[in-house]
Amino acid sequence: MKLHNALVFFLLPVILLFFSCAYAVALEAEVIPTEVGQGDAFAVKISGASLSEHPISVFRNRIIGFSECGKGCFIGIGAVDMGTKPGEYKIELDTADVKTSLPLVVKKADFPSISLTLPEGKVFPNKKDLKRAIREADKLKKIWPVSTEKLWSGEFILPLENGISTVFGTKRVINKKKNSIHRGMDIRGKHGEKVKASNRGRVVLAEELFFGGNTVILDHGREIYTIYMHLSAFSVKRGDIVSKGDIIGLVGSTGRVSGPHLHFGVKIMGANTNPVSLIGLDL
Repeated sequence: MKLHNALVFFLLPVILLFFSCAYAVALEAEVIPTEVGQGDAFAVKISGASLSEHPISVFRNRIIGFSECGKGCFIGIGAVDMGTKPGEYKIELDTADVKTSLPLVVKKADFPSISLTLPEGKVFPNKKDLKRAIREADKLKKIWPVSTEKLWSGEFILPLENGISTVFGTKRVINKKKNSIHRGMDIRGKHGEKVKASNRGRVVLAEELFFGGNTVILDHGREIYTIYMHLSAFSVKRGDIVSKGDIIGLVGSTGRVSGPHLHFGVKIMGANTNPVSLIGLDL
């Protein structure tokens, strides 16, 4: 009996070490893509291991929310803020059993500049309109930090398949007086064209805003939001769950605009994100 106990005592650490090594070999973690521009989205995917709990990943002190993507598979979507300096960064990964870091290279983005002419009242609001705009901005700020369960499924799609008139990050000089950074992308459209949901999500806002006009915001879960502005009409209301491709509104020219189009924006982890980078992610 003593010999048996001694053998168990000797072999148990070896067995645990074997399973630990086997686990480490099986675990695969990758960043998609490994190089991004300022303002771009990226994904972290973990596969090939049976995890006892959801992994934790941190990028620049912000937690990336993970969701299951199959047996032994977890995926999270993060984003690089527009103001992030170019260079190599580390994404810290903690799976409870394995701690490691994954490299992410941030490249300098080349943001263009354009000049716009708009009604003076939309550029420099009067006191009443300014108070309204500030109140609405405060309301929006309370939306972005909320992290809910994953609703999105598969790749995100463009809500309107037309040409792009103004790209993400464009510096706009309005009426030769005011500078503004374009934090979304403008898609050309005719008044009344149908606007689709970029992915499955919950409507957290569907109302008229001073600058954005008729605006819809979808919460896709894990701090991922898409924004649709300047609509002529709504097809959804707050609280609705929509599927990818569902009609959520019609193209219009409400708010601060010079003509009908769709402003399509993306927020990830509170950062204004290039919609093209999210659409291009292989999810």
